[in-house]
Amino acid sequence: MAITHTGDSLDKLIKAYDIRGVVGETLDEDVARGVGAAFAHILRGEGERTIAVGYDMRPSSPSLAAAFAQGAASQGLDVIELGLTSTDELYFAAGTLGCAGAMFTASHNPAQYNGIKLCRAGATPVSTDTGLAQIRAMLLDGIPSYAGEEGSVEKRDVLEAYAMFLRELVPVKRKLTVAVDAANGMAGLTVPAVLGDMDVRELYFELDGTFPNHEANPLDPKNLVDLQKFTPEQGADIGLAFDGDADRCFVVDERGRPVSPSAITALIASRTLAEHPGATIIHNLITSRAVPEIVEEAGGTAVRTRVGHSYIKAEMAARGALFGGEHSAHYYFTEFFNADSGLLAALHVLAALAEFDGPLSELMARYERYEASGETNSEVADQAAATQRVLDAFAERTADVDRLDGVTVTLTDSKAWFNVRASNTEPLLRLNVEAPTRAEVEELVSEILAVIRA
Repeated sequence: MAITHTGDSLDKLIKAYDIRGVVGETLDEDVARGVGAAFAHILRGEGERTIAVGYDMRPSSPSLAAAFAQGAASQGLDVIELGLTSTDELYFAAGTLGCAGAMFTASHNPAQYNGIKLCRAGATPVSTDTGLAQIRAMLLDGIPSYAGEEGSVEKRDVLEAYAMFLRELVPVKRKLTVAVDAANGMAGLTVPAVLGDMDVRELYFELDGTFPNHEANPLDPKNLVDLQKFTPEQGADIGLAFDGDADRCFVVDERGRPVSPSAITALIASRTLAEHPGATIIHNLITSRAVPEIVEEAGGTAVRTRVGHSYIKAEMAARGALFGGEHSAHYYFTEFFNADSGLLAALHVLAALAEFDGPLSELMARYERYEASGETNSEVADQAAATQRVLDAFAERTADVDRLDGVTVTLTDSKAWFNVRASNTEPLLRLNVEAPTRAEVEELVSEILAVIRA
């Protein structure tokens, strides 16, 4: 079995951590069927026998997932069809059922996109180094034939078990009023199941993969505007915004003001360290410097890693870390198979607020120490040359340069720093800046962008 795609088209489709492309151009049912068969061939060789398959609310998702299931069954794997799920619900299934998993979603991307996130039993992620390169090779060269019996296909609903699992991990001690923008994504299904005991005020809960109200990407500030208005209008204690597959959660306070993912990371880290003194906490290099400061003040060990879920999850497993957080609002929990869950992070914030005698804005002020720019992208023809221009421009003001992921430059005579790193998949440079004051952040962003875009 081989598909008709070229190596160039597969390079556009198969990314470092997942498979993602435009439906009908780089991704179709034949490709999904081929990926299912190729992944099943790999898994069967490793002694695996079962895979769970879930999909989000995009119009293309059901047929792509069904084709994948056919491909996997044709190679002898038993398939558990979960139907509509969030990505973290798929991880729950892979973790509790002890099977591999495939999630059909393009997360926060526009409606014309779809993709596949793969994991092994226990929700262990599959990346280029751990399976995607093999799948690409088989799609090009042909998938070995299988003469054995086809696998079975059964339907199973794990939503209530998933919801109960999360609620038992993090009980919330009093009822809160919670405004939620589901962005017409999978949170419209999972939030009522998990937060059923709360007074939930719903915004855009209808599952609609055409995203009629706004993109399901709360990292972009324009997609938070509706929630920022809705939360104080409803008199809510907190506002939550989810991306399309609901594995990321963003927070606004009772006034509608965004809370940085770094502050959420610091809060959850503090809660984790209160229960597990001395624990190791992972954070990526774009999170605020407040995160390692707060972790170390609480007696924990802060470990800095590259951006990306595969790095975070690998570091958590290697170091026995209990929690990890990223600037992009991905939060990882050892009790959740080292996987990320937007709703589990939300429960931690709700639990902390329920125990606090005051509004969320006062609670989170403890964890906001610096001002940050957020991530700014610039399209450049030569990423390396643009990065070097920045290093040269700031050479006389540089105290330290770290090259863990791109370049992180710490400036002299200030607590300011910035990171410039290249996208793995696009001709973009990503810029993040942090400084003690908003004025200093804005000045640095303007100065650095002028150099990058020269």
